[in-house]
Parts: sequence; C-alpha cells; structure tokens
Amino acid sequence: MNTEVSIWDFDGETYRSERDRVRLSRQLIAVREVLSDNGWHTLEEIAGRTGEPEASISARIRDLRKTRFGGHVVEREYVGKGLWRYRMVK
Repeated sequence: MNTEVSIWDFDGETYRSERDRVRLSRQLIAVREVLSDNGWHTLEEIAGRTGEPEASISARIRDLRKTRFGGHVVEREYVGKGLWRYRMVK
C-alpha cells in the first residue's frame, strides 16, 4: 500500500476539518490505491478491500475526479440491476 501522507481539505455543508480531514484523506488514498491498477471494481469490492462504507467510497471517487485531488479520469460502467463498476484510467 502507498505510504503517502497527503492530507487535503474537503468541502461540503456538514464537513468539519478538525473532525473529518484526516479520515477523508485516508479514504481518498485507500480508494485511489485500489483503483490505481486500471481494473474494474464495484463499490462492494472496494469496500471489502478498504474497510470503508460504500457511500464514502462513492464520494471519494467523485473527489478523485476533482482537479484539486488529481483530476483523475474515473470511468463507470453499468453492470446491471443497479450495479456499477469503476476504473481509474492512467
């Protein structure tokens, strides 16, 4: 796993830096690490590998697309029955 210690500021109505900054940064790094293999992954799979809730993973995927978090290209593909999978393009 990547040992990078980057800590970012996030935003949102309920975001509180002192409470959330380290946790969300850790989640972002963990999700980025899983997606960095350029393979397809469901939220369930990423949750299993990171130990983070699927809703948090979905939010961190949205963050990864933002310029300040790297402006990564994260593709999504519909699998069926409401299931999507994601991959980060290098």
